[in-house]
Amino acid sequence: MSSVEVSTHDEHSAAPFQTEEFRHSRPTIVGPENPESPFPIRLAGPVQKGFGRGGKDLGCPTANLPDDSTEEMTAVARTGVYYGYAQVIPPQDKVAEFGKEELAVLPMVMSMGFNPFYDNKKLTAEIHIMHSFQRDFYGYEMRAIVLGYIRPELNYTSREALIDDIDTDKRVALRCLERPGYQKYATDDHFKLE
Repeated sequence: MSSVEVSTHDEHSAAPFQTEEFRHSRPTIVGPENPESPFPIRLAGPVQKGFGRGGKDLGCPTANLPDDSTEEMTAVARTGVYYGYAQVIPPQDKVAEFGKEELAVLPMVMSMGFNPFYDNKKLTAEIHIMHSFQRDFYGYEMRAIVLGYIRPELNYTSREALIDDIDTDKRVALRCLERPGYQKYATDDHFKLE
């Protein structure tokens, strides 16, 4: 992937619509055997409330990172869907409320863009950790390592088509992260491992 600076201003080009041809031609694994520049990209920040659409509308709850914690990513990457690892780090007095797996470093997919289906005017970075959490973690620290690019940001003619692509994104991310060159990042020093 070549580095392309992303404009965070109101002026952004309209995303193309997803087509049946694109949907049927999606690969099951993307990227090289090891992350290549600009990856890995390390992100961290407190989880912020978003629009609440991920979990309610799409069955894919996401955690939003604040703008200042994603500047490194937006400076070198284009809008689209990415994969990597993430970890929620609750305050010490809340750790007991989380299961052991909820505190682990887990696979994630991340959408960085303007969510054209919802016509957002502001760039957002939304991370979906592939685990079913039993509680919200707004305000808690989240750390992530972005390791690769899955696909460009697209618009959709239906919510069902968007959900279908999100499900494919998750499967692709898991396949990509099975490779040894990516697995090692689950134990990166960026994460707080107990």
